[in-house]
Amino acid sequence: MRYYINPEGDARVKNLQRPAPDTHQASPGLYEALLTLQTVDECQRFLEDLCTPAELEALLDRWSVVGHLEAGVPYRQIHDLTGVSVTTIGRVARFLTHGSGGYQLALQRLKPKQGRKST
Repeated sequence: MRYYINPEGDARVKNLQRPAPDTHQASPGLYEALLTLQTVDECQRFLEDLCTPAELEALLDRWSVVGHLEAGVPYRQIHDLTGVSVTTIGRVARFLTHGSGGYQLALQRLKPKQGRKST
């Protein structure tokens, strides 16, 4: 049985689900922390501390398929190349086209950096 202390301080309320966190209030601090990181190594260290190994693997899996999707590679071939499930690939594809634009923004900003590496 789970106990939850409600806002009124009553600790005897039973079997209540913990209220979902207000991500709009909690998230600016996390986003600001991410923006303070200046190198790939700093970002890696932060994410390793923040995420469980499974969570970090899920993030890495999702990002590993973005370039393939942008290049028009079929889902099954992406799976064969990366080992990422077709379900996850489909989820990434959906957010790539109908998400908040975060994948697209990151891709656009990385393209100039990738171009400089090859020259």
